[in-house]
Amino acid sequence: MLPFAYRLDESDAILGDFPALSIYNDFYGLTRKDLGLYALVAHEIAGAIWSRKLNQEHNANAFIDENTPVLTMAVLPRFRNQGIGSAMMEQFLLEAAALYEQISVSVLKDSRAVSFYKKFGFVQAENSEGKSPVDDSEVFTMIKKLKKQEVIRPSDGYDPTRWMD
Repeated sequence: MLPFAYRLDESDAILGDFPALSIYNDFYGLTRKDLGLYALVAHEIAGAIWSRKLNQEHNANAFIDENTPVLTMAVLPRFRNQGIGSAMMEQFLLEAAALYEQISVSVLKDSRAVSFYKKFGFVQAENSEGKSPVDDSEVFTMIKKLKKQEVIRPSDGYDPTRWMD
């Protein structure tokens, strides 16, 4: 899903062309630094949202500190504008709030994603401007303070067709 998160599907580029992106992908899910979920539509992956705690040495956009994971998300093009991204974000924020005090994300400056993240309470971090590692587009960091609350899973009464446990 990382190529879709960084718009590589809109070009002839491949993930291997951008070594800086390996920090979001290499050995993902093998440590407690990672958290994520997939959205399925008719047993097909439609999108994913995930975070990873990084270090200063990674020199990543959206890095705040070693206790603030960096968020990445993608929805496959044919599944966009159907509410899948919002549904994933709602559940992911519940899961992340059980572990973290805040989360950050790097957003293209003039993209629709800015209003999407604002809808979920993300705010722009001061002095957080940077460049995308893919095409040098202007980006900035947004942060969301998380409120610890009980995680509700599909087995707790949610519609089981909506989430995997």
